[in-house]
Amino acid sequence: MQGRIVKGIAGFYYVEVKGPLVYECKAKGIFRKDGIKPIVGDNVEIEIIDEDQRQGNLVKILPRTNTLIRPPVANVDQAVILFAIVKPNPNYNLLDKFLITMRQASLPVIICFNKQDIATGEEQQELYDAYEKCGYQVLFISVKEERGLDELKTLLKGKTSTLAGPSGVGKSSLLNKLVPDASMQTGELSKKIDRGKNTTRHSELFLVKELTDDEEETFIIDTPGFTSLELRDVNTDSLMNYYPEFVEYEPECRFGGCSHIAEPDCGVKNAVKEGKVSKVRYDNYKVIYSELKGMRPDYSKGKKR
Repeated sequence: MQGRIVKGIAGFYYVEVKGPLVYECKAKGIFRKDGIKPIVGDNVEIEIIDEDQRQGNLVKILPRTNTLIRPPVANVDQAVILFAIVKPNPNYNLLDKFLITMRQASLPVIICFNKQDIATGEEQQELYDAYEKCGYQVLFISVKEERGLDELKTLLKGKTSTLAGPSGVGKSSLLNKLVPDASMQTGELSKKIDRGKNTTRHSELFLVKELTDDEEETFIIDTPGFTSLELRDVNTDSLMNYYPEFVEYEPECRFGGCSHIAEPDCGVKNAVKEGKVSKVRYDNYKVIYSELKGMRPDYSKGKKR
């Protein structure tokens, strides 16, 4: 029987099959032997052990279209990254690292900035200038007042999206707007495994019923909040490749292979001075460059005050 992992906790994997029915499964030892760990979003094959108790074994992981390490999910079409405009102010350094990670995975990103109802136009414009102008889809929303949610739903429809972001930005509130029975589903599962309800400790896949019809299904994966992110397979030479807004101005650099840090006559640095490249993004680039080089970074340049 084939299904999809909707949640994994303490060695148990909850697999939803057509019905819909959810089976509690243990993974076969062969996965540990092969160094493979099942993750939320995986399409799998299971064998039934007890139909009445909905228990089974996970016997095969079907080929993945993609895999993310942070958050650990598979087979997604896009990422929705949620930050607040204010309260808390966005950590640009963390946001840029997430965008780099998604670019490595060739995964489209929708950047949602929440709490539009308590932010000024200037605060929104600063974020728009920093991210929309370098090629990212940027939405300003207010989960509390339900502003911008219709536009977001249009972008979610018919896809599997992973929802990620730091704690305190309204991620759980947004999920509850998209999946009104999410808390109930999580509560039922928590009761079954004798754990307290916590929607942010583990990743979980939900069907967005409002956006699902006979032709296409819409899923969203809720993931735990994070406060830090470590980059993988990025060094000081490759970092600039993750800042697409630099490309236009690199031919104006005096030196080939310019790092856009200390070199004179740098086209990128000149573009920053002229307001053609976001100073917020460039300052973050320098902070991350310093981290990769092993220097002590000045994080104050990567945060909005």
